[in-house]
Amino acid sequence: MIRVAFICVHNSCRSQIAEALGRHLAGDVFKSYSAGTETKPQIDQTAVRLMKQLHGIDMEATQHSKLLSDIPPVDVVVTMGCNVECPYLPCKHREDWGLDDPTGKSDEEFIEVIRRIESKILSLKERVKSL
Repeated sequence: MIRVAFICVHNSCRSQIAEALGRHLAGDVFKSYSAGTETKPQIDQTAVRLMKQLHGIDMEATQHSKLLSDIPPVDVVVTMGCNVECPYLPCKHREDWGLDDPTGKSDEEFIEVIRRIESKILSLKERVKSL
């Protein structure tokens, strides 16, 4: 099965949302991982709350903040839009989703990012079938 890594610097918000939605929406096509070059002690609590509300997913029950070295080799790397030098991980295919970090912003901004990630996951699900 194709392995996809969602990467951002802290692995605490966007990449964690993408990992959760990847498992939820595309687990039949690819395995989802997330990681960063640094970690935070916990996943962003607004992301946790909204993912429970919107999708019934408890990210804290199944995920934790991980470093790049904590995940297996992957086929696809998706960077979230780091606005800094994005972390490098070897892969067959790489893309950047250019998502603004909603940390510290309103629920509406978080929900917009979650909806964009949903759409991108579904698109990726169709495209990785040909890898």
